[in-house]
Amino acid sequence: MKGARAELPKAIYTAEQVRRLDRIAIDELGIPGYELMCRAGEAALGALRSRWPDARRLAIFCGAGNNAGDGYVLARLAHERGLEVRAVAVVPTGKLGGDAKRAWQDYQGQGGKVEAFSPDCTLSEDVVVDGLLGLGLGRELEGDLLAAVQRINTARRPVLALDIPTGLHADTGLVLGAAVVAELTITFVGLKRGLFLGAALDYRGTLEFSDLSIPAQAYDRVPVCMERLTPEILKGLLPPRARTAHKGTNGSLLLVGGAPGMSGAIRLAAEAAFRAGAGLVRVATHPDSVDSVMAGRAEVMCHGTPTPEALESLLVVSDAVVLGPGLGQSDWAKRAWAQVLASELPVIVDADGLNLLSETRQTRENWILTPHPGEAARLLRTDTASVQADRLGAAVSLAGTYGGVAVLKGAGTLVATGVDSISLCDRGNPGMATAGMGDVLAGLLGGLAVQGGDLQSVAQAGVLIHAACGDAAAASGERGLLAGDLMAHIRKWVNSH
Repeated sequence: MKGARAELPKAIYTAEQVRRLDRIAIDELGIPGYELMCRAGEAALGALRSRWPDARRLAIFCGAGNNAGDGYVLARLAHERGLEVRAVAVVPTGKLGGDAKRAWQDYQGQGGKVEAFSPDCTLSEDVVVDGLLGLGLGRELEGDLLAAVQRINTARRPVLALDIPTGLHADTGLVLGAAVVAELTITFVGLKRGLFLGAALDYRGTLEFSDLSIPAQAYDRVPVCMERLTPEILKGLLPPRARTAHKGTNGSLLLVGGAPGMSGAIRLAAEAAFRAGAGLVRVATHPDSVDSVMAGRAEVMCHGTPTPEALESLLVVSDAVVLGPGLGQSDWAKRAWAQVLASELPVIVDADGLNLLSETRQTRENWILTPHPGEAARLLRTDTASVQADRLGAAVSLAGTYGGVAVLKGAGTLVATGVDSISLCDRGNPGMATAGMGDVLAGLLGGLAVQGGDLQSVAQAGVLIHAACGDAAAASGERGLLAGDLMAHIRKWVNSH
C-alpha cells in the first residue's frame, strides 16, 4: 500500500491543519494534487483488498470534491485490476471540477460506467465504498447525500470510508444528522481530530492511515493539535531498577477513602498501586472499613482514621496521595478531604474527591483530576451532554479552571494540562464501562506518581497502561469484564520497557 504505515502516527490534526499540509505538499513541494489523489486511491484499494481479499464486486458512492475524486480513482484502479465496479454518482458528474473531474474522466476513459444515485437502489455488492464527502462538511446532511448515507447503512454490507465517514464532523466527531457506519476507514495525509472524538468510534470502524508519501518536511511546518498515547512514553518514566533497590526507594503512597459500605473501591485502588510498583501502600479509611480492606489485600497497611488529625502522621511519611475512592460525602469524608488538601503532597483526586472539589473550585498545580463525564459536568457547572459534545473543550477547561493535569475519562480518554498539551488514548474497550475501573486507574496513577516523574507523564502513562490492560483482560470477551481482571496485566505493562 503506497505511503501506508503499519502503525498509526502519534500526531492528530484539525481539518484546517490537514488542508495546510495538502497546500504545502502541492504548492511548495511540487506534488501535483492529482498525484496525491491517485496515491489515495492506491492506498484505499490496498486497504480494501487486505481487509476483504475475496471481494470481487464493489459499489463506490461518489459525492463532491476531493473525496469523490478519491472514489473515482479507486473505481478506475479496481476496474483495471478486474474487479466488478459500480460507481454511483450522488452528486451529478457535471458539477465536478478540478482533480475530481479529472478522476471521473480517467475512470470513464478506462471504460468505467457511472450510474446516477437513486434512494431506492439495491446494494448487493461485496463491499460498499463511501466517497461522498470529506473534510468540508460543516452542516447537517440533506437531500441526496443524506439519502445515500441512509441507503449505505440500511444495506448492511461491509463499508470502507475514504478519509472520514460521511456525516462525521472532521474536528468534533459529532454526527451531522446522519453518518456512514464504516467497518474500515482509511484516512489520508494526517489523522483527523474528529476520528477520535464525539461519536466517531461508533462510526469509523478500524482506522488505517496513509501519508501519501508526503515528505516529513511538510509535517515539520504544521503544529500538532493532539497526540496519541504510545508505549514509548513509558521508557523514561519507568527505567530499570537498581539491584540495590528496596521498598523505601520505590515510593510510599497513601490512599484516603473507603466509607462504610464502599471499602471495595479503596481496596481496588490500593492493589493497583502495588501492581504499578509502589514500594509502600497505606490506606487511611473509616474505622468501620478496616477489616474489609485488610481481608482483600494483606500487603496493604490499613489505618482507621476517625479524625483528620489521625491522617497527619500518615501524610508526613507519604510521597503522594490518592484521594476519593469510596470516600463518600459525609462529615468524616469532608474533614479527611480538607486535611489531605492542606498538605503540599501531589494528589490524585477521584470519585467523591472530585464531587467535593466541585463545591469549592480550588486551584492546585500538583494534582491529577480524573473525572468521568458526569463528574466533569459538576466541576464545570454544566451537564453531561455538553461535556460529551465537546470533550476536548471540557478537558482543556478542567485544566484551566483547576490547574494541574486533567484526565477526562471515557471512550478516547483525554489528558490535558492546557490547550497546547493534549494527549488522547485510543486504546480501551466498552467492557471497561463497569464499576471499579476508575478506582483501578486512580491507584495505578498513585503507584506511578510515587516512583518519580512529572504528573503529566504519570497521567499519560497511567491512562495508557490502564487501557492496555483493559484490552488484554477483554481478550476473551468484553461483556462481564471486571475491574479486578486488570490486575493480572498491570505488572506486564509497567515492566514492558
